[in-house]
Amino acid sequence: MVRGASTAGPANTVTVSVTAKALVAEDVVTLTLERPDEGRLPDWTPGSHIDLVLPNGLTRQYSLCGDRWDARSYRVGILREPASRRGGSGSGSGYVHDELWPGDRVGIGGPRNNFHLVPSETYLFIAGGIGITPLLPMIHQADLMGAQWNLLYGGRRRMSMAFLDELAGYGECVHVVPQDEFGLLDLSSWLDAPRPDVKVYCCGPAGLLDAVEAACRTWPPHALRTERFAAREQDAPVHGAPFDVELRRSGATVTVTPDISVLDAVGAAGIEVFSSCRQGVCGTCETTVLEGRPDHRDSILDADERAVGACMFICVSRSCTDRLVLDL
Repeated sequence: MVRGASTAGPANTVTVSVTAKALVAEDVVTLTLERPDEGRLPDWTPGSHIDLVLPNGLTRQYSLCGDRWDARSYRVGILREPASRRGGSGSGSGYVHDELWPGDRVGIGGPRNNFHLVPSETYLFIAGGIGITPLLPMIHQADLMGAQWNLLYGGRRRMSMAFLDELAGYGECVHVVPQDEFGLLDLSSWLDAPRPDVKVYCCGPAGLLDAVEAACRTWPPHALRTERFAAREQDAPVHGAPFDVELRRSGATVTVTPDISVLDAVGAAGIEVFSSCRQGVCGTCETTVLEGRPDHRDSILDADERAVGACMFICVSRSCTDRLVLDL
């Protein structure tokens, strides 16, 4: 699953080799990535993603969907995006599909996890299309823990739905619903009444996420966890005037005008903050807030986390107050 885009690679990248590439569904390939020296890669947990820094200069974020216990390889699944079908290999997914092959080297950053699997006796996983990728290791983990779980997996057609062979081994826990055969996912029958003992994890296109969020509106807090691979549409900023940001550790104060981001204002002051997507979806630029009230404009934090206001993603989020103090 891809989250946003960038032309600048993240800091602290590691060079890895593409050791395998496989077509796993219509317009979906997997890449296996390993260090050239066969060394250990950083550990990760279900729900994690990495930055993939491509030889054409683009950076994309993709969910890890392989075996988290394999310390020497990562696997990502990559959908050829519609724009890449029209425009060829000049984009990230188009480049991966058309020009990246075993033996080529790429950079990776991370892993990071904004979509943690929390303990529960029962899970309902809901995937739409390539949104299956972050859920695969979650399903494996839930199965290892002996939890009860079901997967509701929708896609346009069966040939476009990746990893069906892997999922077949889980038997009746997996419910595959190609739209051309069965129509849209019947969310009402799965989410008809709140179930306090169930955690719902959903990843997929915006329409599916919006529908699941609406269906779970009466469920207990934190029962639903979602991950988006495109930024939410946002209203106008709360604070339309310039505001000041104090960088407590650096001793500097910068003024953020309406035409620039906090990230850019901080960078202009010579303070480096790692960033990647610049859309509020990858989590790289998370920054601790010491004072003030952020105007959260990301697609990561839930309502409770926004209310606490202890952190913000400075590539997109702004301020509700005339002054913010950040731990930078």
